[in-house]
Amino acid sequence: MFEAYTLGQFVFENLSLVKVKNMTFLYDMLKKCRKYTLFLCDFIIWNLSFYISFAINKNSFSLIGHENIFMFHLAVVNICFSAIFIIFKLYDKIWRYADIEDFFYAGVAIFCANFVFFVITILLEMNFGIRMYVLLLLVSTFLMFMFRLIYRINKLLDKKNIDNDVYNKKRLLIVGGGEASASILREISKYSANEYLPICIVDDDREKIGRRILGVKVEGSTYEIPEICQKNEIEIILFAIISISTDERRRILDICSKTGIEVRIVPNIYEAVTAGTPITSIIRRVKVEDLLGREPIIFDKQKYSKYIDGKNILVTGGGGSIGSELCRQIATLNPKKLIILDIYENNAYDIQQELRMKFGDFLNLQIEISSIRDKEKMDLIFKKENINVVFHAAAHKHVPLMEGNPEEAVKNNVFGTLNLVYAADKYGAEKFIQISTDKAVNPTSIMGATKRICEMIVQLMDKSSDTEFAAVRFGNVLGSNGSVIPLFEEQIKNRGPVTVTHPDIIRYFMTISEAVSLVLTAGSIAGGGEIFILDMGSPVKIKDLAENLIRLSGFVPNVDIKIQYTGLRPGEKLYEELLLDEEGITKTKSKKIYIGKPIKMDKEKFKEGLERLKFASLSNDRGKIYEEISNIVENFRVNVK
Repeated sequence: MFEAYTLGQFVFENLSLVKVKNMTFLYDMLKKCRKYTLFLCDFIIWNLSFYISFAINKNSFSLIGHENIFMFHLAVVNICFSAIFIIFKLYDKIWRYADIEDFFYAGVAIFCANFVFFVITILLEMNFGIRMYVLLLLVSTFLMFMFRLIYRINKLLDKKNIDNDVYNKKRLLIVGGGEASASILREISKYSANEYLPICIVDDDREKIGRRILGVKVEGSTYEIPEICQKNEIEIILFAIISISTDERRRILDICSKTGIEVRIVPNIYEAVTAGTPITSIIRRVKVEDLLGREPIIFDKQKYSKYIDGKNILVTGGGGSIGSELCRQIATLNPKKLIILDIYENNAYDIQQELRMKFGDFLNLQIEISSIRDKEKMDLIFKKENINVVFHAAAHKHVPLMEGNPEEAVKNNVFGTLNLVYAADKYGAEKFIQISTDKAVNPTSIMGATKRICEMIVQLMDKSSDTEFAAVRFGNVLGSNGSVIPLFEEQIKNRGPVTVTHPDIIRYFMTISEAVSLVLTAGSIAGGGEIFILDMGSPVKIKDLAENLIRLSGFVPNVDIKIQYTGLRPGEKLYEELLLDEEGITKTKSKKIYIGKPIKMDKEKFKEGLERLKFASLSNDRGKIYEEISNIVENFRVNVK
């Protein structure tokens, strides 16, 4: 019995396997022959349409006595419809994805086929009468449209039935009932390999509320998002409004953050369409720049790039976050040569490989591994390469680390800059753009104080040199090395705690691309001696920023992820300033970029102070360093918290 059972089970299992393989083979064959199968269905439909029309026109479904004329005209119908449908390439379309344009195109093809049939029968003097032609047009159009509509609906239903993971998909609310929303819904309906289950839409257009977009209902306005999310058990909110003001975007994202549900965003649907990539592939988490209350600054290449075109450009610190973005944007502006100088070879290598892959031989690129402290090497580079424009981004920037190593901040930031300034002047560079920081205003840190001294060097040097020296001052840069945002994101990823130094601390923020746009624009409009300042919008409270990032990641602050206050770090201020009181401000021809007026300085006194500071730094005498910096930068406040 046992052997018989085993043999029977073996036969049954193998027969089942053969059956499954045969069914799979048959299904694959049908997929490959889909267009021929659709043609066969259409062939049956237009033959049936002619028979029905013929019968109605003759008031009888019997063909007795009319066999010859019926068969002859049926042959003409088959020739006309086959030729027109093939000419119109109806079988090259994927009808399970058909939209209204495809149905309209099919309607035109059906009309043309009927019209050709009408013309041929008239020429052959076999006119049926107008009733017959109208009947054929109506019946063939109706049956073919119904076939295509049923086919499409059936494919959609099959896909929904086949998709066994529907219960694993996340319930989705889409913000915005425009073209982006419709495109996303089409994308989701086409491909089952995504994590979204569209439940509802919200939009502030009252005319859309209560209506449906591709079967998904517009439930209410953006003001009702929390209630709608709770009612529909939403798991993900997708922000899908492309054209919107920054203030309105921030308002809606603030409302979304209050739900405690993860929020994602569609940054630019049109780029995805142009690139031919799935729209769902560009959906990402909300970033801090999406929350900034300011329209982004974009560099106008047409207007401001002439001073780079055909010139030898030196970027110091070219492997860093700001420096590497400078190199990326400069590479698009047709420089004669781009020289990247950095002490850290790994960063320099990374940007070198990136630019080579993107621009190839089109970009004349050179890498110099060196420290700006090396005066002889800086002289050699300027002499050998005939530098026209310098973007000086190399510096020690980390505030707490520089508080513990003030001598290194001075050696690198102050005297490294001095080496470059002297070389630029000596070898006739046209422009020298110093990258500065808002921490240089009323500095409370060594880093900020050294950057203020660099601004003073640039302004004084401009008075005695043919080179145009200028500085660019901006606030915190999102995504840069040492930025708080990547730290927050990593802490949220690890479920906290998120560390904030003080509940009242505020900062200005800008993106790396915006910072570089400002630098490049400043280089264009610099006449020498200016400190350029960006209108950075409203400052952001770091506590609120942390809470919003936690909420938009789908967590509740201080419930799911704790916020921990660690106290101000050495040299850190509660708030940053962009302008010294005595500087004042003037507008430029570039929108949102201003100039701080130069402050009068005693040149000889400043030089003497630099000499004393140099001796103190080389002696590693930290007490003396603080003393000399205080003498040079009168508004330097040590250990202010």
